[in-house]
Amino acid sequence: MNELDKFVVVFFNDILIYFKNEKEHKEHLRIVLTRLREHKLYAKFSKCAFWLKKIRSFLGLAGYYRHFIKDFSKTAKPMTSLTKKNAKYLWSPKCEEAFQTLKKLLTSAPVLAQPDVTKEFDVYCDASGNGLGCVLMQEGRVIAYASHQLRKHEANYPTHDLELAAVVHALKIWRHYLLSNTCHVYTDHKSLKYIFNQPELNMRQRRWLELIKDYDLEVHYHPGKANVVADALSRKAHCNVIEAALRRE
Repeated sequence: MNELDKFVVVFFNDILIYFKNEKEHKEHLRIVLTRLREHKLYAKFSKCAFWLKKIRSFLGLAGYYRHFIKDFSKTAKPMTSLTKKNAKYLWSPKCEEAFQTLKKLLTSAPVLAQPDVTKEFDVYCDASGNGLGCVLMQEGRVIAYASHQLRKHEANYPTHDLELAAVVHALKIWRHYLLSNTCHVYTDHKSLKYIFNQPELNMRQRRWLELIKDYDLEVHYHPGKANVVADALSRKAHCNVIEAALRRE
């Protein structure tokens, strides 16, 4: 297909058609659909999205790599806030910074280590008023990053619960690696080291503790200064055609 990389990007079973203006897009769309029909390839209409807003389209494409880029969700927060229902569109300096940072991360993401399920895993967790940050490692090498923006109800959690939420978040997203392997969890909140022996727990803590007991893990205290990566993930708030379109929208 001669149109590949000219105005079409294919990612697994997804097709993205990009454009400079509405007239050009109509022509590009017609060409792609004609090619599909010629080769008896069919797209399920219910899964097709046409005339997407530029920000949502960019975030959707970038989102494929969210698990391989540290602090993705918090980096994208200024842009994702513009996609909320009834949100007023204002391309602020923070949006521009987030956009430029995302582009840089997408084009210079480090090569991550492949996990070895025969070896133990290390999980570094941290929480702040901005979000949760986690790093999955093995023998000193990063396997994956994860970050999570705080929801409204989570923002009201006391510090202890917020730090515990970071641990639970890591266990859930990397369950397929950690459930059948020994793992060491590192946190800069010292009291979590004794979570299994605390006599008084609230209902939320009890629920989380039941989940944690499914794993073969040991919790270690890791001072904040040494827990640099996870701490940064929890605290940092942060294609020419798409760039121009975003600024004009």
